[in-house]
Amino acid sequence: MSEDVAVRGTARPRSPRGSGEQLAEEIISATTDLLIEAGTEEKVSIRAVARRVGVTSPSIYLHFEDKEALLDAVCARFFEQFDEVMMHAADGIDDLFERALAQGMAYVRFAIDSAVMYRITFARITPPGKPTLTDEVLLSSAFVHFSDTVEALMAEGSIPRGDVVQTVLQLWSTAHGLASLMIAKPGLPWGDDLELAESTMRAVCRGLGNQ
Repeated sequence: MSEDVAVRGTARPRSPRGSGEQLAEEIISATTDLLIEAGTEEKVSIRAVARRVGVTSPSIYLHFEDKEALLDAVCARFFEQFDEVMMHAADGIDDLFERALAQGMAYVRFAIDSAVMYRITFARITPPGKPTLTDEVLLSSAFVHFSDTVEALMAEGSIPRGDVVQTVLQLWSTAHGLASLMIAKPGLPWGDDLELAESTMRAVCRGLGNQ
């Protein structure tokens, strides 16, 4: 597939005054679609995005400084959707260990269902001390939901009090590791309905109480 993947698009009529925010949203949406189609950010150019939206390349730069800034916004939007899933994953679940399990499995399922964007987003390396918009959104979504559950488990005495961040990283690493491996190696015997992933997450969640 060429760099300008899926260049179909038509000339866009002049936008009414005040529609810049809407155009930015369309640019993010178009870039997301192109990334999913191409499977890699290297094959998606600013020119391809402009053609998909129906604007000129300079119009893209009015909203995003460069391709890196655009990709950062796209990945941040992906994690906002992730946040919605995590937010409701444990609705109606009173048992805190089961809540942690539900959050972990919601994480894995969302990642698998959005495999291309998940892989692209986590392949982006953050320089030390230079968090991106994507990092900020991620740390205010998945990390926060895991943190709330861990803090509640510690408060009720189900797991030893300790470093919340370290415990969250154990849960997060397990969910991320499972998701990444299942995306990279879907042919392995994961079992029906992610059976192996669930048993692994359950073991880690219950194991927190034995530390």
